[in-house]
Amino acid sequence: MPSFDVVSEVDLHELTNAVDQAGRIVANRFDFKGVEASFKRDEHTVVITAEAEFQVEQMEDMLSSALMKCSIDPAAMDSSDPVTLGKTVSQTVVLRNGLDADQCRSIVKCIKEKKMKVQTQAQGDQVRVTGKKRDDLQQVMAALREGDFGAPLQFSNFRD
Repeated sequence: MPSFDVVSEVDLHELTNAVDQAGRIVANRFDFKGVEASFKRDEHTVVITAEAEFQVEQMEDMLSSALMKCSIDPAAMDSSDPVTLGKTVSQTVVLRNGLDADQCRSIVKCIKEKKMKVQTQAQGDQVRVTGKKRDDLQQVMAALREGDFGAPLQFSNFRD
């Protein structure tokens, strides 16, 4: 029986590439010459540090565009408010990984409302969708791409 998993994951290797790319952009920009500005990544967290709040906002936009270039949806970003510590301003950006229980329930509810001939099952931070035909599963994927569930969705573990 064909099945697939609905997940929301961030590839750590691509995240590292995006942070490095954003760091190179900052190093090469004329308006950041002589300014202490940096990105620091730890697992799914990126700390943006600069001398002024507007620079931190610009760096967040640079990080967002670098994420898009590395095939990571910027909707996964959860940004905190900028915090001033002495001469520097820092902001923490957490990239959401996994679906929470409410998001799993809304995905299952969306699929059930479409009255498709598939079975859904929430499994921790992912949703397993099983059906008799591959076409039914592809219709579910199309319906989920149109919906807004508060996190970028990927489809993995497709079995025929």
